[in-house]
Amino acid sequence: MTAFGSFPLGRPAFVTNVLDRAAHLRNDDAGLLALEGKRDTRAYVVHRDSLVVNRENGGSRALLTIDEATKYGANPGTIFLGLREGAAIFGMGIGASAVEKLVSRDDVAVSELRGMAMQGVVPPDQLSAIAMAKSVVNWHQRHGYCANCGSRTAMTQGGWKRDCPNCKAEHFPRTDPVVIMMVISGDKCLLGRQKQFLPRMYSCLAGFVEAAETIEDAVRREVFEETGIRCTDVNYYMTQPWPYPSSLMIGCTTHATNEDIVVDHSELEDARWFDRAEVGLMIKRQHPDGLVGPHPFAIAHHLLGRWMHAG
Repeated sequence: MTAFGSFPLGRPAFVTNVLDRAAHLRNDDAGLLALEGKRDTRAYVVHRDSLVVNRENGGSRALLTIDEATKYGANPGTIFLGLREGAAIFGMGIGASAVEKLVSRDDVAVSELRGMAMQGVVPPDQLSAIAMAKSVVNWHQRHGYCANCGSRTAMTQGGWKRDCPNCKAEHFPRTDPVVIMMVISGDKCLLGRQKQFLPRMYSCLAGFVEAAETIEDAVRREVFEETGIRCTDVNYYMTQPWPYPSSLMIGCTTHATNEDIVVDHSELEDARWFDRAEVGLMIKRQHPDGLVGPHPFAIAHHLLGRWMHAG
């Protein structure tokens, strides 16, 4: 089963945020502690790229009670994600040793988030909050020590900050900007594939924005570096939070000024021009060579879909 119908054009995964972040509550330690004790409070428990879910009634439940989360071995120190219909939602991490004890259980699963989202196991309107939990939990796990003086830091502001007691430096969760672009030449588009992609899948080119670089320059640089194609007329489409580990995908379109591809094989396995008919077959999973496009879960699918609808 796949969740193609769960992500209509213009609405990939992680963009539908139904939480009120309620940032004004983050400095109220006593208030947050009180919220943790309320009966309607829930938590998402994440381990690396996976999510802990309850198996029940033939399905899965990602929102756990605080009691369930702690009994499963989730780490103390919850991250306040916000409020949903007045109820507090937290994010919690869980260690490898606790996860090992859950693997053999029939009532609990620890499953990779991307797969669950693509298969429709997790409701689309919960994915943004889960992405928040995953990104911030992973940030805390990687940033326990001050980058300025090396001292152990402490979680503050409901998990949205770490303070250094020694040099007083303040540390905040980071988001890495990534450009992902639809490169167009007439009635064709440029798609590439990386070695780690699913077999026969092609997608839009993408790359990190570098320091002191504009989005437009990043698009032109990445496309040229990976394929030797020069581009112009860069236009913004939409963004998608991408919690792997914590990026913001910036969707753009751009027009090529040449068509001779020179693939940088350290970045890509292959890159090709595709016409609209081929792209349509790839999206429908009907290409005669078995080629496929990106899942609607990802912004790349929506860049392709928008181009197809505009044709």
